[in-house]
Amino acid sequence: MRKYGLAALGTAGLLALSACAGGGAGSGEDDGGGGGGGDTEAPEEVLVGVAMPTQTSERWIADGEAVEAGLTDLGYDVDLQFGNDDIPTQAQQIDQMITSGADLLVIAAIDGTALTSQLEAAAAANIPVVSYDRLIRDSENVDFYVTFDNYQVGVQQATSLLVGLGLLTEDGSEGEATGPFNIELFAGSLDDNNAHFFWEGAIETLQPYIDDGTLTVPSGQTDIEQAATLRWQQETAQRRMEDLLTSTYSDGTELHGVLSPYDGLSRGIITALQNAGMGPTLEEGLPVVSGQDAEIASVALIDQGVQFATIFKDTRKLADQAVTAAEAYLAGEEPEANDTETYDNGVLVVPSYLLESDIVYAGNITSLLVDSGYWTADEVAAGVAE
Repeated sequence: MRKYGLAALGTAGLLALSACAGGGAGSGEDDGGGGGGGDTEAPEEVLVGVAMPTQTSERWIADGEAVEAGLTDLGYDVDLQFGNDDIPTQAQQIDQMITSGADLLVIAAIDGTALTSQLEAAAAANIPVVSYDRLIRDSENVDFYVTFDNYQVGVQQATSLLVGLGLLTEDGSEGEATGPFNIELFAGSLDDNNAHFFWEGAIETLQPYIDDGTLTVPSGQTDIEQAATLRWQQETAQRRMEDLLTSTYSDGTELHGVLSPYDGLSRGIITALQNAGMGPTLEEGLPVVSGQDAEIASVALIDQGVQFATIFKDTRKLADQAVTAAEAYLAGEEPEANDTETYDNGVLVVPSYLLESDIVYAGNITSLLVDSGYWTADEVAAGVAE
């Protein structure tokens, strides 16, 4: 996207300084994105392989392009590949990157447990591996992890649902509503390590309300295995919501809210609800639906009073941090970690850099997303990225 390329050029100098100082993005202030030290020439013919999971989500397209822009601005050659949600395809792409002589790999895995042999080959060739947003599991050959505080993202998803129901206000204080409210729970793909952190943060936030009867899950589907959505597919979430409406709500039981961990799922859930005659807007009785990733289609729905909220993870900052980590490794140094305890991949605790996220409601779209340059006002109005 154009915005990421411009942001990369605009922060080139800042990233060079932060990399030299061992710092990085994620200070909480908007710093643009996607670039590194433009005044520092990288060694010639240094190749970085960037493996992203899919092009079916605008978020992953933007991430890939932002990382590519930042690395290219530093003078590195970049091999950017998208795995199209197919595990063998991504594995083959990474194999080819290693065979082609990649000096470093940045990997957002489709399945965080399916790349062990590729990582062994990378280690044998002394290729550092930066795990991007999705933790690669069950391998000792993961050098660094850049992501958001995913437990806190889950807390924010649940918090936004509580705000939508009126149990909390946007400032976190107690709301005027008392319930009881009926809700349903959706989780992400179980092969994505982040899905478990999102779920844990959300459920631990909702559990006190469930325990005291303020919230009820009429379907009884309260385990992550029951709520999971393979590959985060919108169509899968829509079908499950349709099934829940048929099995649990056909007797007139009212549904008040749905915990959704990703905007694509949210849109599928909303479609199922509207097709069942609910809404079409929150004001007209549509259940409160949460989200994540601030995808433009969902931001537009929030602006229109359809989806209630989303979580904004500024992936420009995540791309910056991946570039900073890559630059450190390629200079023979260690990138700065701000978390060395949380992310155990089953073999080792991976040094990590965690970034912060924000809840987006209709009232703060401009301040969080438009003023920061993430989306324009025209894009929000149209629901389409320019």
